Amino acid sequence: MPKYNRVLLKLSGEVLAGDKHFGLDFDAMRRIGAELAAVYNAGIQLCMVVGGGNMLRGRDIQTLGIERAQADYMGMLGTVINALGLQDVLEKLGVPTRVQTAIEMRAVAEPYIRRRALRHMEKGRVVIFAAGTGSPFFSTDTTAALRAAEMGADCMVKGTKVDGIYDKDPKTHADAKFLSRITYREALRDGIEVMDASAFSLCRENGIPILVLDVQSPGCLVSALVKGERIGTIVEEGEPE
Repeated sequence: MPKYNRVLLKLSGEVLAGDKHFGLDFDAMRRIGAELAAVYNAGIQLCMVVGGGNMLRGRDIQTLGIERAQADYMGMLGTVINALGLQDVLEKLGVPTRVQTAIEMRAVAEPYIRRRALRHMEKGRVVIFAAGTGSPFFSTDTTAALRAAEMGADCMVKGTKVDGIYDKDPKTHADAKFLSRITYREALRDGIEVMDASAFSLCRENGIPILVLDVQSPGCLVSALVKGERIGTIVEEGEPE
């Protein structure tokens, strides 16, 4: 039996780009979609927040002289493109999906309404949240933590290109130590950069464990969420092991 009943998956935009590093790689998206379909078919209620880093990042284009709020709005629109692409992939796999956006664009998606999103999941639909919070200066990580709390998620999965959290950057430190479990307090104290502090704090305040996984690793979502295997890093309350 699955460990969690309702899960929010934060999916980075870079993952949807696959090896292309920019835009959408539909082969990569179909592979991820097939895993999501397997999780869904196991009876787990799913909702998602997608990033937009494969299109553009607000903080990156800000360096080009674009005003910060304007840059963030541009980044939010990139997440909508990703959400619509992922919706198409999932529905072709037989998974009923709804996209809700924090910025209204009724011709392509529903506006974000909390109770409607909850009802969709109760009816067996996957909900993809796009356009961040609808306000600038907030990351999609913070959006994910907020939506996880609003949806009453049992767990928030941070899907990235790394297999978990290390005490140092493993790309630059050969002696980096893998951490299978840490507490929210440790993540905030040590400035763990896999998510921003506000996202960690929101999950801590609402008692939502965070599971950090490499979603590019085949089968990881099914292994962790359906089979209950201990992979990746779990961030939760309590004393360190």
